Amino acid sequence: MTFGEKLKKLRVDNKLTQDELADKIFVTRTAISKWETDKGFPNMESLKMLCKVFNISLDTLISDEEIENRKILDDKTARQCFWVAMVGFLLCLAFAIVSATTKIPHFMIGSFVGVAIYAVFAYFSTPKYKRVEAIKANRAKFIIPKIVVILVLLGVMIGVAFEIFG
Repeated sequence: MTFGEKLKKLRVDNKLTQDELADKIFVTRTAISKWETDKGFPNMESLKMLCKVFNISLDTLISDEEIENRKILDDKTARQCFWVAMVGFLLCLAFAIVSATTKIPHFMIGSFVGVAIYAVFAYFSTPKYKRVEAIKANRAKFIIPKIVVILVLLGVMIGVAFEIFG
């Protein structure tokens, strides 16, 4: 039984409409609908409130199978973010090289876009469940490598700018 099926069964067994359940846990009816159709998953705060409403434990609400499925989805999303971050990295370098060889400074805009893409997607390239654990364990150890890469990319861009503008 999926999380959505469990939630719907609990709601119906407790004679609640989606609107009533949504009001009890301070979300929208649309959120309840998404959860019940397995098109979304509640955050931890909503899960805790659902447990209180139905007077059940979190383990009962979420089975090990559901947790594993969520981790698989998080891993897939993280892999996609990793590849988008790599595209941003390569865009930055490619536009910097083109700008340096052609001496056309407008190509540096592409480098800045590449750095921005890298910065955003590099953070999300770690699955959420691992990211939360890593940040709790040592925030600096998690974030510093990403900042170093961004600084190196910016250094390359500054070097190219000095070469172009002399």
